[in-house]
Amino acid sequence: MNDHGNDPQGKLGLLDRLERGPVLCAEGYLFECERRGYLQAGAFVPEVVLEHPEVIAQLHREFVHAGSDVVEAFTYYAHREKLRMVDKEHLLEEINRQALQIAKDVAVETDALFAGDLSNTNVFVGDDESRRRVRTMFEEQTGWAVDAGVDFIIAETFSYGEEALIALDVIKGTGLPSVVTLAVHHDGTTREGWTPAEACKRLQQTGADVVGVNCIRGPETMLPLLKSIRDAVSVYVAALPVPYRTHGAQPTFQSLRDPDCTVIPDDRPFPTALDPFTCNRYELGEFAREAYDMGVTYLGVCCGAAPHHIRAVAEALGLNPPASRYSADMSKHAFLGTDSRLKQENREFASKL
Repeated sequence: MNDHGNDPQGKLGLLDRLERGPVLCAEGYLFECERRGYLQAGAFVPEVVLEHPEVIAQLHREFVHAGSDVVEAFTYYAHREKLRMVDKEHLLEEINRQALQIAKDVAVETDALFAGDLSNTNVFVGDDESRRRVRTMFEEQTGWAVDAGVDFIIAETFSYGEEALIALDVIKGTGLPSVVTLAVHHDGTTREGWTPAEACKRLQQTGADVVGVNCIRGPETMLPLLKSIRDAVSVYVAALPVPYRTHGAQPTFQSLRDPDCTVIPDDRPFPTALDPFTCNRYELGEFAREAYDMGVTYLGVCCGAAPHHIRAVAEALGLNPPASRYSADMSKHAFLGTDSRLKQENREFASKL
């Protein structure tokens, strides 16, 4: 449990916590479950919540242990159209309700916030038919989230600003707080051509409580977007990058290329050969400090995140999650340590390493 104080009336809600300081949210369940061998890359459908619920429960616990204030139900891509594409539509309600129950149980156990989750549909194309279809899908998932008793709802990874606005409108109908984040691709705008600042301003005007960006971009190429967003809106701002070293020429993790590797299928590292581009924990901590100094207070890490990344973000903000008990202390290392009790011979040998 993180130290955000106690509310005599019960658990502090999202907006109360943000009023007091930063809120951390761990995302990235798709990639982490795929790495652990419980989810298929490509389809990226969260059937794992049915097949191995213990894996998801433990991952929720690990993220909270590392500093996440939020247990986010693993319902990313668990919408009707995605499941229909992989012949799993009959599992739609079961997957959603199971994912929500797993998250709720861990949130209660750890005194964390319990969040529902809506995601990009890859169905929306800006016409009336796709507007109707995505609204129906969001209403289904939001209904199950409300039934489960979520504290707030996240709507994430939207390439279309208008699709994000539809998700927000559905969330507003529940009366629950909302976090709405955009995925900014190579051209630096939404697919309608809105700048991230303009899109976030529209979301604020429509009633979003927290707006910002998540996924797609790593720390280096997400940071430049944040100041313009912070300057454009007066609500809380969110930033959840992927932990990969994107850069000016390759600003998204889909665009990363490794010219020295000859064994990657199709010469495309995304999504299964991104390992050489992975940020270390200190880079994520530096990102968190810089973003927080800009006024970004809802922070986390998206696809590719592991608990040590979340701990680094927490510690960079001066927080002390339970996992900090095990943060590195090289002073006791057999060869590289500085403790006077270490053997002098080993310390001398270390100087030659």
